[in-house]
This record gives sequence, structure tokens and C-alpha cells, in this order.
Amino acid sequence: MTRRSDKGRKLLDFAVKAISLCAALLGIFFLSWILFVVIQRGIAAVNWQFFTKLPTPPGMEGGGLGNAILGTMLMTALAVLIGVPAGMMAGVYLAEFGKHTRLGAWVRFTVNVLMGIPSIIIGLFVYSLLVLPFGNFSGLAGGVSLAILMFPVVARTTEDMLSMVPNALREAALAIGNPRWMATLSILFRAAKTGLITGVLLSVARVSGETAPLLFTALNSPYMMKSLREPLANMTVTIYQYAMSPYDDWNRIAWGASLVIMITVLLLNLTARLVVGGKKK
Repeated sequence: MTRRSDKGRKLLDFAVKAISLCAALLGIFFLSWILFVVIQRGIAAVNWQFFTKLPTPPGMEGGGLGNAILGTMLMTALAVLIGVPAGMMAGVYLAEFGKHTRLGAWVRFTVNVLMGIPSIIIGLFVYSLLVLPFGNFSGLAGGVSLAILMFPVVARTTEDMLSMVPNALREAALAIGNPRWMATLSILFRAAKTGLITGVLLSVARVSGETAPLLFTALNSPYMMKSLREPLANMTVTIYQYAMSPYDDWNRIAWGASLVIMITVLLLNLTARLVVGGKKK
């Protein structure tokens, strides 16, 4: 067997490093470009009125997105209340009880498939489940659609984080007489809390910019929320509607809403990174 020359190996290593560096710089370039454009066009629209006022009628200047901001926060909170506990319980089953079972393999496969399903399909599913039978769009349906999107992210993160906990800790918790569920919740969760918090933050960031499922479920509303059983204003659908409108003021507000969502997602991702980094130190 002939050995590859040192010169050839070094050349190949340099080429791979150069291509990898160019790809990374390309991603940073486009991210920086997007940040620059959104900040440049959206900063002028962000003020106190933007966060507190209701939208104005078409053609009238002024107004804000107070109702859309509140609606987005409520639907995200509802999604967290539904999706996070369900995802954590699924992750606990996969890591602690069904790790080497046939049912566990099917659950893991299902979670992986859910992670890859387009969000518009989730929206269509919830539309047929919670919108068509009741005859109206609702914030409740929007929260459920976001919860389904959060579920696989939380489940896989929980499984991965619990799998990283040393088996010696499990054995010690069980050896002192703790039942399996108590050992998992009080000891293993505490050992893996940094990763679990990171997974929740990333799942919230995952659904913060979703538009397609909300078009099928919550739709939108120009009014302040009265009930989760009626169409609910939200920022992503508002951005879509305002950006497609012929009114300059609505276009400006759409850029402002895009800036708010972008900053929110960046802060969630940075917080997740800081949580993980702080734990490593």
C-alpha cells in the first residue's frame, strides 16, 4: 500500500480548512447583512407608541402593535405550558425508561420526524383539529400549534442531557431508597438543569418567528385580546400583512416588528449560550 505524500496531505488539509473558513465567513456575512438592514429600517419605528398603541386603520399614520405583542407573548406562554412539560416527560421516558425498548425506539423516531415536519403542516393539522370543528380561529389553536413545534426540541434536549448524567449518580440515588421517579426529578434533573434550561430557551426561539401555523390557527386581529377563543393578534402574521400592504407607514411598522422579533431571538440564543458557558466554567 502506497503512502500519501506529506505534501499532498498538507495541501488537502489546507484546502478543507480554507473551504470551511469561507463557508463560515459567508454565513457571518449574510447574518451581518440581515442585521444591518433590519436595524437600519426598523429602528425608526420602535418607540413607546409602538409597544402601547393599537394599529391604526389602513391609510392612517401612527399607531403601534401593542395588541400583537401581547398576543404573541400569551401564545408563546401557552405553548411553553403545554409543550415543555410534555416534551420533558417524553425525554425522561426515552432516557430513563424506554432507552432500549421497541416502544422507545418508535417514540424516538416519532420525535425525530416531528422535528423535520414543516411548520405549515403542523398549522394545517391544528386547523383541522381546533379551528374547523369550532368554526373560528383562536389564540388557543395558535398556542397548541406552537406547542407541537416545541415538543420535539424539548424532548430531544431532555433525552440528551439526561443521558449525559453519569450512571453512578442514578445508582447512588436509588441505593438510598428513592423511587425511580423521585431520583429522576429531584437528582437527575438538578444535575442536568443547565442543559434543560438551554433546551427550553432554544425551543422558544424556534417558535418565536413562526408565521405559517398561526395563519391557519390564530389568524390575526386589529383589536386588543378579549379571549383565547377568538382570533388573536400576533407579530409574525402582522409583519406579513403589513409588509405586503401598499402603505408606507405599515411597511415601516413591519420593519420595526421584525427588529423586535430578531432581537428577541438573538437574546434567547445568547442566553442559552451563556447558560451553557457558565456551567462549563
